[in-house]
Amino acid sequence: MQAQAYEGYFENGRFFAAGKTIQIPEKRRVYITVLDEPALEAGTSVNEHAEAWRDFLSGISNISDEPLKEFERVKFREVDI
Repeated sequence: MQAQAYEGYFENGRFFAAGKTIQIPEKRRVYITVLDEPALEAGTSVNEHAEAWRDFLSGISNISDEPLKEFERVKFREVDI
């Protein structure tokens, strides 16, 4: 077996590798590197998330619509059909 590397994340003491099930043969040497960064969805980066939040919050602050008027209250009653 050749050396293989897997990218994934730990959650609740278990290792998850990008939607794949990985089988490691018994009594094999392994190297585990724990990085000082959170797990992200595949193909995204911290900067992309930060930029998306800035865009969202900027859009929210630019909303100038008037609040909706309160709707008329209606009382419902249960009817046997």
